[in-house]
Amino acid sequence: MKSFEEKELKRLYKPMVQTKGGNGQITIIGGSFLFHGAPILSLKTASRVVDMVFFTSPEPSIGKIAQHLKSKLFSFIWFPFDQIDEYIEKSDAILIGPGLMRYHKKISNFKFPVSSRLDEAGLETKKITERLLSEFPQKQWVIDAGSLQVMDKKFIPKDAILTPNQKEFVMLFGGEKPQVTAKKHDCIIVFKNAVTEIFSAQESSLIEGGNNGLIKGGTGDV
Repeated sequence: MKSFEEKELKRLYKPMVQTKGGNGQITIIGGSFLFHGAPILSLKTASRVVDMVFFTSPEPSIGKIAQHLKSKLFSFIWFPFDQIDEYIEKSDAILIGPGLMRYHKKISNFKFPVSSRLDEAGLETKKITERLLSEFPQKQWVIDAGSLQVMDKKFIPKDAILTPNQKEFVMLFGGEKPQVTAKKHDCIIVFKNAVTEIFSAQESSLIEGGNNGLIKGGTGDV
């Protein structure tokens, strides 16, 4: 496994045309009545580097929080969830999962199939996640948190970026090795830790220089 070097940052995507909106558009889907802070962290970070940030949630009350935040952070657009397909169509990338509901109660036994562990809240997140992934597989997806915990792995789009913690990885893939999983599903897996591990179908890398603070909840949302 090779170490990621700072000079490789220059290989990151840069828009061909430097115009308004030329630095990309992203849609963020997340938040619930229980987890309303997670997508806000994602929103703040994306607003610093992406030209157009669109934000929505299946939980209507998140809209009030977004409108309050917009008075301090102007570089995003909140839209009603029933317009989700329209905004995905015009986005370059979509982040789904931060703050979406998994279960109303904490689950400690992960040996049973996902479908048998979910309550109404988890089933709704599963339905939303799998529908959008299957209807827009050509988009660049980043799948996080709530969506990872409830979805079926057969819905993972090609080249999707998955950001599981250890528990979420086991819930979705069982005892598979991350490198095997990345090749099988042609995706990218990012394990956040003091040393972050990244696995793709072609290679694996280490990003050093972090610390144990990367284990803290919310760092994946950023």
